[in-house]
Amino acid sequence: EFREDLLDMTEIYQRNNPDVLFDSAMLSALIGSCSFIYITQDGTGFPRLQVIDGANATGVIDEITGMLKEGYAVLQRDDSGNPILEAYFTAEDTTWYEAGKPYRTDSHIAGYPLLVPIIHRPDAKRPFGHSRISRACMSYAESAVRTVKRAEISAEFYSFPQKYVTGLAQNYEIDDAWKAAMSAFITVTKDDEGEAPKMGQFQQQSMTPHMDQLRMFASLFAGETSLTLDDLGFPSDNPSSSEAIKAAHESLRLKAKKAQRTFGSGFMNAGFLAACIRDDY
Repeated sequence: EFREDLLDMTEIYQRNNPDVLFDSAMLSALIGSCSFIYITQDGTGFPRLQVIDGANATGVIDEITGMLKEGYAVLQRDDSGNPILEAYFTAEDTTWYEAGKPYRTDSHIAGYPLLVPIIHRPDAKRPFGHSRISRACMSYAESAVRTVKRAEISAEFYSFPQKYVTGLAQNYEIDDAWKAAMSAFITVTKDDEGEAPKMGQFQQQSMTPHMDQLRMFASLFAGETSLTLDDLGFPSDNPSSSEAIKAAHESLRLKAKKAQRTFGSGFMNAGFLAACIRDDY
């Protein structure tokens, strides 16, 4: 809800599926640094709100107000990903394009384009914000995937260590290589000179280095995202107290609180424009 909601914006959101709309807008902003709320009207003239992800909308932003000066959005695509329904937003009207040709224009007096950005961590260099998934996060995740692949390869040799035989006659061949690799007993006769072959086994590979490396990448990822190893599925042998767990998540709480300030500003802007459309004022 909104504190001191003089324009009754809460009712607008309550009639636009808030359980999905708020979460969808914030999740898209966390992933893509920015999402947009697109405002139209239903048959009775009441505002309709729809979330558009940052990959399908853009605009020219006013860095002072955080609103758009003009905007563009792709509302529908075909199976090949080509736009078939688009919209262009200005402070005076919204124009829809179908197959690249304008077919409808609706005027309004809201004073701003009816496409409102919901931004995560904006700054002077990037007014459309930063993604929660940083380049460091992607690098650590890719490194962890490579470590898991190497661990799976090592697991095969860990389960079935490589074996060797020395002293075989040059013309001796093992009939069934798979049986020789898997069987517990292998029959190898002496050579023509009566020398018995010597059998051995390579040292069994350990999985520990791979698990330690995976834990290292998890620690780096946790530090980048303000999480803990417990959050990433690496429980500690000695569970922390509730105070220690709360302290470990303090950085994450501060980031969430700061993100909510910009999210709340975006939702307030969208509600304000929707109220202008509702009241025709």
